[in-house]
Amino acid sequence: MKKNTAHQIASVLTEALPYIQRFKNKVIVVKFGGNAMIDEALKHSFARDIVLMKSVGLTPIVVHGGGPQIGNLLTKLGKTSEFIDGMRVTDTETMDVVEMVLGGLVNKEIVNLINQHGGKAVGLTGKDGNFIRAKKIKLKKAAVDSEAFELIDLGHVGEVTAIDTSVLDMLGASDFIPVIAPIGVCEDGHSYNINADLVAGKIAEELNAEKLILLTNTAGILDKQGELLTGLSLADIDDLIADGTISSGMIPKTRCATDALKGGVTSVHIIDGRVEHAVLLELFTDQGVGTLLLNR
Repeated sequence: MKKNTAHQIASVLTEALPYIQRFKNKVIVVKFGGNAMIDEALKHSFARDIVLMKSVGLTPIVVHGGGPQIGNLLTKLGKTSEFIDGMRVTDTETMDVVEMVLGGLVNKEIVNLINQHGGKAVGLTGKDGNFIRAKKIKLKKAAVDSEAFELIDLGHVGEVTAIDTSVLDMLGASDFIPVIAPIGVCEDGHSYNINADLVAGKIAEELNAEKLILLTNTAGILDKQGELLTGLSLADIDDLIADGTISSGMIPKTRCATDALKGGVTSVHIIDGRVEHAVLLELFTDQGVGTLLLNR
């Protein structure tokens, strides 16, 4: 090994040390989605990041999405996907596909990747131990030519009503890494498809997580000139939404982040999942690779 390379490695390790010490035994909830779930190199770098976090004493919990994979299978089955306000209309047949893709194909692939790189991952859906309780979302939209509202039926699309953390506490205290598909169950046993960001945020709240990390297909939250905003408060977020800087699909992600901060999560990171080892770079380096949000 060349001397310069050895010095660079030593420099990286010493920069990471105080962060490793600070976050030891802390819960870090990571929402895995976007390009990071599709690109082979990114998938493997993510798995290695999670294994390293566990190996140095952190408690990572992974929550994953799978929208593109669901859409691809529905297309192969000849079924058209319909979205309202960014949410997939999910009839009973579509819900069967969602459970098969999220709870089966995608979940087990992530579990396998983490295990390949030396971790001990366990795949779960919210139906395991009924640990994600859900209820049907009732979407209200203004009726045409009327001041009244009409209810839109999205089918098996839900929101979290409660999280039973006992299963996660047990796994987190052991060598296992939970990998969670965002499927919840209601009291009558019906399954619901839930937005993965929202599930990750609620789990982070209930576990009093040190950090919630949301992987995206952008560098983070950008200003109107396209420059990365690295440190934001709750008040900053409200201002950026009000002036249109934060818009479209970034609004629900930032709302998830602010809810988590108000619920007791120490910090939220919206980071670029297109960057290899993005999670480690955000956790263990001074510069980071995304937007840091704090309750201040």
